[in-house]
Amino acid sequence: MRVIVVGAGALGTMHAWHLVERGHEVVHLERETQARGASVRNFGLVWVGGRSSGAELTTARRARELWEEIGERVPGVGFRDSGSLTVLRTEAEYAVAAEAVTRADAAERGWELLDAEAVRKLNPALRGESLGALWCSRDAQVEPRVTQRELQAHLAGSGRYTLLTGREVRQVEGRAVRDDRGELHQGDAVVLCTGAWLGGLVRELAPELPVRRVRLQMMQTEPLGERLTTSVADADSFRYYPAYAGPALEALNASQPQPQVAAEHRMQLLMVQRADGSLTIGDTHEYDQPFGFDVVEEPYAYLTGVAESLLGRPLPKVRRRWAGVYAQCLDTTEVVHREQVRDGVWLVTGPGGRGMTCSPAIGEATLNEMGL
Repeated sequence: MRVIVVGAGALGTMHAWHLVERGHEVVHLERETQARGASVRNFGLVWVGGRSSGAELTTARRARELWEEIGERVPGVGFRDSGSLTVLRTEAEYAVAAEAVTRADAAERGWELLDAEAVRKLNPALRGESLGALWCSRDAQVEPRVTQRELQAHLAGSGRYTLLTGREVRQVEGRAVRDDRGELHQGDAVVLCTGAWLGGLVRELAPELPVRRVRLQMMQTEPLGERLTTSVADADSFRYYPAYAGPALEALNASQPQPQVAAEHRMQLLMVQRADGSLTIGDTHEYDQPFGFDVVEEPYAYLTGVAESLLGRPLPKVRRRWAGVYAQCLDTTEVVHREQVRDGVWLVTGPGGRGMTCSPAIGEATLNEMGL
């Protein structure tokens, strides 16, 4: 079959990947010269440990398997089986991790509770004071700024993939789309993966779309000068990710509330080392629109302080700061919103912060549902 895929970010590219893998022909349209949204403005984390039990965890685990396979075939995506450490600095934080590792699905997530000595042995760059860490061996990472381009270049070698950039789709006509140059792209099916672009054509096709937009702030440093062997989180991640809910988390929230700036900006610290040795650090979460057009300095100062306390050293100079926007289902227990909006036309959006992690499994599931 010939399938038109709209949107060349993480979701769109993974749908194209599976279509080509299954023998179909893909015409891939992207309104920018290359993806510039949330698909490149993220940590590159393949984050399994914090996912909620059920469909979300199942999706993340399947995606992790697929990412490893893809990384072997496309080395340029930079897949690294790094795991993650959520550093514990107080007894209340330690109690949340201790409760988590007793749960029935702890082994599925690769959870293990480490003491401070084991943490430093696993990741010697973490020289700050801690009581230990929650280790998740199933977490991994890729390089977000290049992953989609590397996958698209690989697909081009199949002879069944055409990427057309600088083409904004304006209309859906049957199982075809018309772009802003007036060109009609005919297929046997259409898959729309438009990310946080929820207006225009998307609103016409799905006016009651149960999806919102979320804005975040992040930054990237100069190279650290040593290897950060794992991705790193602080215990504010317990407040953000659903897997950690329980009595110990309730006690943490009661006895150890977040500092005002962290609570105001709904923050957690995530820190990932890029292939060039730099650190990507974030993030914040803003839900009320209209979003500001500028970035706010207080969250960056807070993140810097937390990162330096975990590393036990000053951060390298900050090279970049940015904001990004992603689409998230209003019902955050839903992994993604997948809807047939016309005969043979499917809209897939709203993975929230799970887009990079779960996109391989989401794309696979879409094709299964479409019968492709």
